[in-house]
Amino acid sequence: MKIASWNVNSLNVRLPHLTQWLADAQPDVVALQETKLEDAKFPVDALAAAGYRAVYAGQKTYNGVALLARADTQPAFADVVTDIPGLDDPQRRILAATVGELRVVDLYVVNGKAVGDEKYAYKLDWMARVREFLAAELERHPNLVVLGDFNICPDDRDVYDPVAWGEDILCSPPERAALKAITELGLHDSFRLFETDAGHFSWWDYRQAAFRRNMGLRIDLILIGEALKPRARAATIDREPRRWERPSDHTPVTLDLDI
Repeated sequence: MKIASWNVNSLNVRLPHLTQWLADAQPDVVALQETKLEDAKFPVDALAAAGYRAVYAGQKTYNGVALLARADTQPAFADVVTDIPGLDDPQRRILAATVGELRVVDLYVVNGKAVGDEKYAYKLDWMARVREFLAAELERHPNLVVLGDFNICPDDRDVYDPVAWGEDILCSPPERAALKAITELGLHDSFRLFETDAGHFSWWDYRQAAFRRNMGLRIDLILIGEALKPRARAATIDREPRRWERPSDHTPVTLDLDI
């Protein structure tokens, strides 16, 4: 089974890219972030024509998450959750569903804007609440996959210039501690099971020829529970869609599981 995550930065704009990539990569389950679409406008028919069923939680202009599954090989989504207990938040950033053996949680983590900003405080509180939710999910679902745009670089290997970024937003110690608190529940960064070197990124700014110069960050992650760790076979960052015309600033990340 191939699982993927991709912040598409507007599904309305990037739908041709998504359908092309689905045809090329043939993933079984895909988590999307920043769909930026109200539910009534989600392209259900276009994705069905591409061979995928979908569940989604969206809003106009901002945020939005979705899960896709191949209709020919994967069972229907079950036990869908779009709001977590105790988090009174109109922003559509969380989507959980069961797909066969897997419990999949799609996250679009708050950016935080800048260290010290009120949105930064909101991010840290949001992460703490999500951790509580994931702790409960992991108790019920050992085969847990938590994936998405985390808007946090796990460590300095995931930053093209750690000195320049220092302790700025996406790299600050409190953000990294919040992410570590989630992984310490018993979740593993699947990419790091296979690749330990620095210089592998999933996001590049549109400015300063950042992609060509590989001035990026690795902020798109696929975390897996301990029960799935022995079943992980490969993890990759697919840079090709970032080369396409009018690309998202993120590129897909994937994980192959022996399921």
